[in-house]
Amino acid sequence: MANKNEISRRKFLGYSALGLAGLTILPSWKVNGARIAPSDRVVLGFIGLGQQGMSDFYSFSSCPGVQVAAGCDVESLKRTRFKNRVEAWQKKLNVTQRCDSYEFYEDLLDRKDIDAVSIATPDHWHALTTIHACRSGKDVYVQKPLAYTIREGLEMVKAVRANNAVLQIGSQQRSSKEFQQAIALVRSGAIGHIETIYAEVGDPPTPLDLPEQPIPATLNWNQWMGPLNDPKIHYHPDLCPPISLEPVRNEQLWGAWRWYSETGNGFTADWGAHMFDIAQAAIGMDGSGPCEFIPKGYNGTKYLTMKYQNGIVMTEQPFRDENGGKGISFNGSKGWLKVARGYIECSDPSLLQKEEKSVGKGEYEISSPHMQNFIDCVRSRKNPIAPVEIGCSTNTLCCIANIATELQRPVKWDPATLSFGDDSEAAAHRLYQYKYRRPYSL
Repeated sequence: MANKNEISRRKFLGYSALGLAGLTILPSWKVNGARIAPSDRVVLGFIGLGQQGMSDFYSFSSCPGVQVAAGCDVESLKRTRFKNRVEAWQKKLNVTQRCDSYEFYEDLLDRKDIDAVSIATPDHWHALTTIHACRSGKDVYVQKPLAYTIREGLEMVKAVRANNAVLQIGSQQRSSKEFQQAIALVRSGAIGHIETIYAEVGDPPTPLDLPEQPIPATLNWNQWMGPLNDPKIHYHPDLCPPISLEPVRNEQLWGAWRWYSETGNGFTADWGAHMFDIAQAAIGMDGSGPCEFIPKGYNGTKYLTMKYQNGIVMTEQPFRDENGGKGISFNGSKGWLKVARGYIECSDPSLLQKEEKSVGKGEYEISSPHMQNFIDCVRSRKNPIAPVEIGCSTNTLCCIANIATELQRPVKWDPATLSFGDDSEAAAHRLYQYKYRRPYSL
């Protein structure tokens, strides 16, 4: 059986007693020109150290007053990479160089000197790590989508509120200028009553079809699987992209677990957690959602269609043109407004001037304003710009869209009662809840 942490228990207890001694003995700490009092520092731990976890570290590292104490991953090479990069960053700041490594996230959560955690695991681990973090007194920054299933999201809301935790969902478009402009204009009624929304996000997941391959010695595949109990799931490097330290070689693709129905929710959730999320914010549906979902192809339906009780209809279709990429078009009684990353345009130029710029690969994965908002709220104990309830409602929307697609028929949902009514087939779907693999439980 693998040793549950990479430092001895005796050393761990010593570190816990001392805390981050190299920091706390300093009268102040200057970062990016800002002097940070010891009482204002926020100490982070990172759970999930792949491509997204590294991006999140780079974003948090630019926030004044942040220090990093530890990282956790099921892959030992990624733990070493993270430790090396964090300690190199600490050296530049002239603070104590120490970043502890853990294979099991519970050991990281035992640390009393860690204030908050950043979670960038595959989606099926979001619920357990978040709930346990809240119970251990930690605040949480968790990547989108909030969860893999509807019930997981609902349980995460309970855990956050029961433990008075601060949670920010990693929907960084909420902190982006063009999307904030779009939300404000639509809410103000500048383009009239919204009638339809075109939100392009991409296709739903497909069945896992990757061939099984040998598990690397550096990977704890059993721990990667966690609560997943589908016997069809097996190791393939695309699911957990490998890296190399000598020579240095980072991930060559985003973890493909997100594209397969056994392990993720496809583009529906990957980009839907961004674009559907902004659409909900603009029309005042944060914390709520559509009441009917009609899958693409049903009785000739051209696009996935979602209907709101107020009459607004949102479809997953090109928002601009066939090559427009991922984005949103709000179509109102007085005009339209289109928005995407680096782009915003309105039918009435007097409302705003068109802006369009190229967004580099990975640029939006590093959103320091979104991380700074979380750190500010850890200090103030206020809700961040994307709190858990928002993440939950967007996640629920994405899950139900996939449920309707898999059932190949319309599905009705009551956002007030959070139920499918008398639709027992939809309620029994794995994306509402599934039986966790033992010994895990929700």
